[in-house]
Amino acid sequence: MTSRRHFLAGLAAASLAPVPGWSAVGTPDFLSAALFPDGSYRLVGLNADGSILFSLPLPDRGHAAAAHPIHAQAVAFARRPGTFALVIDCSTGTEIARLSAPEGHHFYGHGVYSRNGALLFTTENDYEAGEGMIGIWDAANGYVRLGSFSSGGIGPHDMALMPDGASLAIANGGIETHPDTGRSKLNLPTMQPNLTYCDLNGQVLEQVQLPAALHKNSIRHLALRQDGLVAFAMQWQGNKTQHPPLLGLHFRGDEPKLLSAPDDAQNTLQGYAGSVGFSSDGRTVAITCPRGNALHCFDTTSGAFTGAFALQDVCGLSSGPTGLIYTTGNGDVGRLATYGAETRATAPCQWDNHLVPVSTAV
Repeated sequence: MTSRRHFLAGLAAASLAPVPGWSAVGTPDFLSAALFPDGSYRLVGLNADGSILFSLPLPDRGHAAAAHPIHAQAVAFARRPGTFALVIDCSTGTEIARLSAPEGHHFYGHGVYSRNGALLFTTENDYEAGEGMIGIWDAANGYVRLGSFSSGGIGPHDMALMPDGASLAIANGGIETHPDTGRSKLNLPTMQPNLTYCDLNGQVLEQVQLPAALHKNSIRHLALRQDGLVAFAMQWQGNKTQHPPLLGLHFRGDEPKLLSAPDDAQNTLQGYAGSVGFSSDGRTVAITCPRGNALHCFDTTSGAFTGAFALQDVCGLSSGPTGLIYTTGNGDVGRLATYGAETRATAPCQWDNHLVPVSTAV
């Protein structure tokens, strides 16, 4: 009998039949959740210049999305503790599938496809066991659930497919929650965030933990450079008079490098980084800090702080065709280039936390 390991590896490597792709909806650069003036929550496809190509209704507030690498399909995830994950045909607006986490689990708002789109991986909370899980779904056959494996920690939030296409980076935030207590944090004195690398079957390849003094620095969101450099954004759960680094860089096999702005800039961030991203040339890494109304940039080689930009309620961030693209809760879509921050468009909506790139399979 074929083992699950070989079965999943086969799915991840299989080729899919040609189907109409993202060009059918104008080839958007990004996906983002948003709140519109009529009170509707929507999943939006947009370009780096801020133009909206489509907006599709969601049953409630969205958080992040996963873009299929071949089909014009996206999975829209609810804000944690998520009660929905919808697979949407972005060309028609129809619901293809509605993912339901197993009893005792909920979604964390993020997911990622395998390189060819045959598998979908979702971050989940097994809240009775207090353990992070990664769900596996057969995206090539109606999104049937194939199983799950441990995330390697508590509170897996974001996740990224590594450039090899055969492994995942998982941001285990370390915070235990339970739906009965909403978004309350149940284990702050003992939390242990980590960055876990595993293969697509859940075999742990490497784990990175922060220094003991930073064990309350929840690792939340990830960005990935093509050479495998992982950037991780953190949210401090400790004493609010402390202002620790909120950004880290890591190559597998190395120690993590933690980056921080000078005190006068770092102390305004309220211990909260919302999103993280690399510039298109990979030389700059940035975090958005909506509570501090700031975007901070660093040099990826030296780790040096290179600048702060005052941007009201900025949170979404991703690599653009040139520079970095950001979104704000005021509806702005902007570009960060060498000469500064430039608002490119203002949409009639409030952009939510994340700006998810639409990348095609290779």
